[in-house]
Amino acid sequence: MSTSPLIIIAIDGGAASGKSSTSRLLAERFNLLHVDTGSFYRQITFELLRRGVAYSDLPAVKAALAHVQLTTRLNGRSAQMLIDGQPAGDEIRSQQVNEHVSHYAAIPEVRSALLAYQRGQVDVAKQYHFRGLVMEGRDIGSVIFPQADFRFFLHADPIERAKRRAAEGRQDSIAERDRLDTTRKNAPLLVPAGATDIDSTFLTLEQVVEKLATLIAAKLP
Repeated sequence: MSTSPLIIIAIDGGAASGKSSTSRLLAERFNLLHVDTGSFYRQITFELLRRGVAYSDLPAVKAALAHVQLTTRLNGRSAQMLIDGQPAGDEIRSQQVNEHVSHYAAIPEVRSALLAYQRGQVDVAKQYHFRGLVMEGRDIGSVIFPQADFRFFLHADPIERAKRRAAEGRQDSIAERDRLDTTRKNAPLLVPAGATDIDSTFLTLEQVVEKLATLIAAKLP
């Protein structure tokens, strides 16, 4: 087994900016664990909605979070979160979750509950002998791994991002989620200082991946 230091790549950006597809392809190219933190927040949102816990009821949110157990299993080369032993399904991509996820994600206690879990994915990467991990989200390079080896921020025109969602057959309130995510007090969506900012509006997925892969490969031993 290699004793080389674990590589950590942080990719942030708004909805439909290309984070997930780019991260998955980079994970394949560099033998990395892929971690989609957006799915974690979606799963927490679905669980709280399932329990009838409103995001406006902070005591109920805190009480519910105190009784959930978060573990990880490997799904291909992606980390899949389990809540009380149960994985997420397609329900986390529902319109109801789309409309509520930014509200729950803005709650400091929700972010705190996931902070250690997200950082703990480094141990998962080590356990399964990956070269490192690529983690995508909205505060990875600023909060979760501010000292990551590589930090990227992907953005694209909101109209283009809406088209991408429509092409996927999904609806997403992109403008509203952007507003909520960028204005929340706790870990807002922003370009981390020193991160590489990439506009993917007029780039194909392959072009984005090649741009990032070239920057990564140039600095690897």
